[in-house]
Amino acid sequence: MKTLIVLIGPTGVGKTELSLRLAEQFKTCIVSADSRQLYADLKIGTAAPTPEQLQRVKHYFVGTLKLTDYYSAAQYEAEVLKLLDTLYTRHDVVLLTGGSMMYVDAVCKGIDDIPTVDAETREIMLQKYETEGLERLCAELKLLDPEYHKIVDLKNPKRVIHALEICYMTGKTYTSFRTQQKKERPFRILKIGLTRDREELYERINHRVEQMIEDGLMEEARRVYPYRTLNSLNTVGYKEIFNYLDGEWTLPFAIEKIQQNSRIYSRKQMTWFKRDEEIRWFHPEQETEILEYLRSQI
Repeated sequence: MKTLIVLIGPTGVGKTELSLRLAEQFKTCIVSADSRQLYADLKIGTAAPTPEQLQRVKHYFVGTLKLTDYYSAAQYEAEVLKLLDTLYTRHDVVLLTGGSMMYVDAVCKGIDDIPTVDAETREIMLQKYETEGLERLCAELKLLDPEYHKIVDLKNPKRVIHALEICYMTGKTYTSFRTQQKKERPFRILKIGLTRDREELYERINHRVEQMIEDGLMEEARRVYPYRTLNSLNTVGYKEIFNYLDGEWTLPFAIEKIQQNSRIYSRKQMTWFKRDEEIRWFHPEQETEILEYLRSQI
């Protein structure tokens, strides 16, 4: 049976380098599950694979979109499944890696059948957002759907508003629609989770942010600044630099906030991933053990 190896873990844990070596071991390609690496103009701030890494192993879903393109997890699910049909004619094993939890779940489990929000509810929520602000909406979400409040990016108005729209419209929690039956896939899925001690991970995240600044994150953020209101730029790394460019924050404070928000995001990722009992966890340096485990399963 054809196999999809899914390599996941929090931001900064060390997925990229290990994914390249695993792909080389299995003589296969990499499908990215990173919702921001899709955008061609966000290379540095999303730690997208370098030209050298892209040369080492063929990647899909990296740098394929413009900032203004609309894209969703449902589109990603459909496009990845279609691509896998083709890839499995050439490979027995394909590697999917990234930290975007919804994208990983879309491929492995399928997108939930969430009701379409009617225009009236959408208008009500938009007005609430404009008059009351995001903080008030987050507090309301905590009351109406505490489970989703724990894992959602509370700085992402689109996600918070959508969850509240569903709560208002259906009288049920958004979470209740997100636990639908898992869809069967015509390939086997092996999930490898990478984890480090919190202190070790945080140190790596802090260092990575400093490296991004050295690599030109400031210049990249300046180039995309005119598009700052787009959802594609509602992303850790860019939002903080925009505050600096607006004169609201000093540069050292903005860098500190990128590090802090990246650490918060890594905790959310781990909260999400730890609910999945199919994930087999390893330290990134346990490469031999990971390979042994995979080879015993394939």
